[in-house]
Amino acid sequence: MAQDDQRQSDRNFPRIRPKDDGSNSPRKGPKFSIYWVWAIIFAVLVGFQLFGSFSPDAKQIDSELEFRTKMLETGDVSKLVIVTNKNIVRVYVKKEALDKAFYREKLGKSWPGVKPEGPHFEFKVTKADEFEKRISAIFKERPQLEVPIIPIQEGEWFGPLLNFLLPLLVIVLIWIMLMRKMGGGAAGGSGPGGIFNIGKSRATLFDKGTKVNITFADVAGLDEAKVEVMEIVDFLKNPKKYTSLGGKIPKGALLVGPPGTGKTLLAKAMAGEAQVPFFSMSGSDFVELFVGVGASRVRDLFKQAREKSPCIIFIDEIDAIGRARGKNAIMSNDERESTLNQLLVEMDGFSGESGIIVLAATNRPDVLDTALLRPGRFDRQISIDKPDLKGREHIFKVHLKPIKISTRVDIHKLAEQTPGFAGADIANICNEAALIAARKGKEHVEMEDFQDAVDRVIGGLEKKNKIISPEEKRIIAYHEAGHAICGWYLEHAYPLLKVTIVPRGVAALGYAQYTPKEQYLYNTDQLQDQICMTLGGRASEDIFFGKISTGAQNDLQQITRIAYSMVTVYGMNDKVGNVSFYDPAAENSFTKPYSEETSKLIDQEVRKLIDVAYEKTKALLTEKKGQVEKLAEALLNKEVLFQSDVEVLIGKRPYGERKTLDVDDSDRTDHTPTGAISEGVPPYDSNVTNHPAT
Repeated sequence: MAQDDQRQSDRNFPRIRPKDDGSNSPRKGPKFSIYWVWAIIFAVLVGFQLFGSFSPDAKQIDSELEFRTKMLETGDVSKLVIVTNKNIVRVYVKKEALDKAFYREKLGKSWPGVKPEGPHFEFKVTKADEFEKRISAIFKERPQLEVPIIPIQEGEWFGPLLNFLLPLLVIVLIWIMLMRKMGGGAAGGSGPGGIFNIGKSRATLFDKGTKVNITFADVAGLDEAKVEVMEIVDFLKNPKKYTSLGGKIPKGALLVGPPGTGKTLLAKAMAGEAQVPFFSMSGSDFVELFVGVGASRVRDLFKQAREKSPCIIFIDEIDAIGRARGKNAIMSNDERESTLNQLLVEMDGFSGESGIIVLAATNRPDVLDTALLRPGRFDRQISIDKPDLKGREHIFKVHLKPIKISTRVDIHKLAEQTPGFAGADIANICNEAALIAARKGKEHVEMEDFQDAVDRVIGGLEKKNKIISPEEKRIIAYHEAGHAICGWYLEHAYPLLKVTIVPRGVAALGYAQYTPKEQYLYNTDQLQDQICMTLGGRASEDIFFGKISTGAQNDLQQITRIAYSMVTVYGMNDKVGNVSFYDPAAENSFTKPYSEETSKLIDQEVRKLIDVAYEKTKALLTEKKGQVEKLAEALLNKEVLFQSDVEVLIGKRPYGERKTLDVDDSDRTDHTPTGAISEGVPPYDSNVTNHPAT
């Protein structure tokens, strides 16, 4: 019973372990390094150079004066040996004089190495010949003290050797340090990146026992790509399932897509799911200072892979070594090309091996060598685009799992507000929303925090302390009102989400944000309406103030890009014709694929297209002049207007369209900006439109 009580007490009150002060744990000694060896050798060499001149069998005395008064003048010296090339005097004392108290004290137990026959003492002099003259003069004055003086020379072998070895040792030490820096391994070549292993592969191996925390469940919005990649894993797990029908296992797959879409994440999930060895390496890891190292690392990588076959090799950013060869003779790099040649041979040459699948990722497929892209090397090109509405919703769900969100957070609405956003952008928004909510002391992340996070990520930091004069603020208000009215009354314009005159970011003084439809094809009317809507700010300034400002800089860049694309890329001009001068393979070429006469025609047609759109915009804003003024005055009062506010002021949009989302402003009573006003990127880049006044 007592034992049961004791056990119950131990459960309720766990034992407090004594503080471990390190006395019981075995102490770890200092780590041995090659630098210790060099330090010891250097110290020994310097010690021999400094102290090797003195005889280990003689006791040092302080000065010549002590020798003369205590030894020579007392008649205790039997002979003197002068080392002329070292300026050392060695003193031999008579045996019968060694019993004196002075010598017993000098040659006591502290110096047991002195031989009885001598030399017993030694000391240094400034110059050996001058010392000999002084002693000879003493002997002439006092002949009874005269003793033999023996001049000798001792060979100096250690000093010249040190002078030869020391610079050599310094050079070797510097070389080893350089190899450590470049190789990233242990000194002396003992590590994977040392001096003797510089040609070894730096690939990270994820074997069957290696735990990777990322799985396919963490990859959202890439359903088609996941199917392709999962099939590759299944190839290696069950090869007979496919080879029984005569099929061959693919040699490789290339993941292609814009930055941040999840190419590397998909590869990490593949490493976590695959039950085969997974080698991960970056394309830049093959590049090195020395010629031939890249090709050597490719050979070593595939050698390791053949030993672990079946396995997967993943090369991230393969465009670092896979660029097209021989395009520019001036900028050619033999080392990079030799690395690429070795990779081509290893993937599908005479030494091609089955059971090794090469997975690579790049966001620049247009610069890759055609020999690398052919079937037999990369049999599949898996396109990973920016996610659509459904994909963004799934990505939000993945990144919101570790975040405490409010029950009123509408994930579908967040996905609608972020068109053109990649997976990395969505992850950043979720993190920013959590930080904003924590900064405000909230217990949950609310919808307002996510909207502020979108504004913060895209538009930049809100410039609360930026001083804007009333005149400038009025110009900005009419500029943004012009954008909003054009977007409201143009049939093919994007639906307005909100408009603001709150300064944000580096140069943006106001925004008109729209929500584009998820579409991939644009006709001429849609592009012309986009140009008109973008010119609305400049036209509004011209109408209401009779002069224009620099606030339309970003607008002019957008319309110039759209207009030139219509004429030179999409063939949407009658005079230029159905031609396209866009060639991604020749983007770095110095020659244009058209004549000077055609170039003038392109410029004329672009100017004509923009002029017609500008006149159309001015006519529309002149017709709706009262509504522009009403919208601008409301902006000056509230600073932020949402779609519902615009409907109250000027009525519903006349064109039938899908219901556009509106910002959840139920918690805001006066529509004053509490966060960033989102800015997007122009169409044809990410399908998000903004019109900041700069």
